[in-house]
Parts: sequence; structure tokens; C-alpha cells
Amino acid sequence: MPFVTVRDIRIYYEVRGTGRRLLYIGGTGGDLRHRPSIFDSPLADHFEILTYDQRGLGQTDRPDIPYTMADYAMDTEGLLAAVGWDRCFLMGISFGGMVAQEFAIRCPERVERLVLACTSSGGVGGASFPLHELGDLTPRERALGTVLLSDTRRDAAWQAAHPQKLQDLVDQVEATLLVGADEPGRKAGARRQIGARAGHDTHDRLPTLRMPVFICGGRYDGIAPASNLEAIHRQIPQSRLEVFEGGHLFLLQDPKAFESIISFLHGGLDR
Repeated sequence: MPFVTVRDIRIYYEVRGTGRRLLYIGGTGGDLRHRPSIFDSPLADHFEILTYDQRGLGQTDRPDIPYTMADYAMDTEGLLAAVGWDRCFLMGISFGGMVAQEFAIRCPERVERLVLACTSSGGVGGASFPLHELGDLTPRERALGTVLLSDTRRDAAWQAAHPQKLQDLVDQVEATLLVGADEPGRKAGARRQIGARAGHDTHDRLPTLRMPVFICGGRYDGIAPASNLEAIHRQIPQSRLEVFEGGHLFLLQDPKAFESIISFLHGGLDR
């Protein structure tokens, strides 16, 4: 298994594919043992993808100390140095989009093009849903809450009309929550990540970004609503915003989303 020591932790990472280099940063609770992964997406046919389990998550170390967004950004910088990537494309989704913002602001020379997906800038740009409110729920309850929050179309009427679909979606989310659930430090690491997320605020610093930026998300996202994407877009003059037909999992719901991301990373969609 590929591990590398970065700062105060040992990070688990994977690199696959061929093409231009793309660093992908996943979302809250991300674990490379979850399926599908980014390597199962259309991006895998176009890029050499580097991704990793962030501190507190997956197979990466989970120190029970406070984490900050700066920690996550510096972990990213250390990982790139360890694998010998000087400069690359960068894509962050949800919490990973918050890390990507912090990293791109701190290390703009390392980022050739930036994709921010279903994420928020914090501050006056608006925060994503406070997921710490789901922390004391059982895995089943948390899975249900996540399913309903992730797509605002799943209201009471939809639930009554699609009971089997709802159960299937909850089963899928619960299965990911149970991966590694009994491993030492798992709960503490997840709690520390949520704590760092609560302090995220890049809004006033976003105008410093000068690389091409593609901001995207789902029209029905209840976790990172479209208004938060619009706030990011207003702060980055050279950015492009596109909202797709889906919720927080819009990448799996609207085939056009990956098409647009791939086009942008290949140099298309620029104004």
C-alpha cells in the first residue's frame, strides 16, 4: 500500500491513469475504500489522478488533536512534494473543495487549473450545511439525513411515492459510513475533520486566485446550495460557474457534469 509521511501524519494515497496530472480531494468522511471512487469516473480515462485519504479519515493517521483548514492545505502541499508533483490540475469536491480553496490561495504556483465542486467559501459567502448536527445520530439515521439533505427534491411527497428508492439510497450511504467504523480513532478523526470544516472561511481571500477556475454543483443541493457557488463565483473574476441537474451528488446524476469538467481541464470553457 502506498503511504508517505507528511508533517505529523502518515498519508495513504493512490495514483492511477495517464495524461495530465490531476490532484483530486474528496469530501467529508472520504475513504478510498468507498465505491465508486474517482477512479471509476470518466476522469480516469483522461488524467493521471492522485488522490488520498485526508487526515483523520480512511487509512491515513487520525491524531486526536484539533485540525485546521491550514493543516489540510499543508498536508496537500506535503503530499505533492513527496510524490514529486510540482504543478497540477486540482479538483476538490464538497469538503475537498474547501481544502482546495485554502491550498490554491496558499500555493497558487502549484495549481494550473482549479475545479471547485458542490462546495462553499464560508464567511459572507455562506457555509455548507452544519454536518456536526448529524454527529450524534446512529449510522442509519445519519444516512437518512444525508440522503434527504443531498437533494432537496426528496421531500415528503417524493418519499411517499418512492419508498424502495429511498431505502436503497439510505442503504448505500449507510454502507459507506460503516467502512472502517470500528477502527481505532475513527470517530475522533471524523469529529476533528468536522471541527476544521466549521472554521472554514476563504471568502475574502478568493479574489487573489488568478488561475482558471471552474465552479460547479447541483441545482437541488441542500448541503452546498447553488447560492454558495454563486458567492464563490462573484469573488473570482476569471471563474466560470455551471449548475447541473442534480443535488450534492450531481456528478453521478447529470452526465454533462463530468463532460464539462473534462473540457475545462483540457482548456475549454474559458471565457
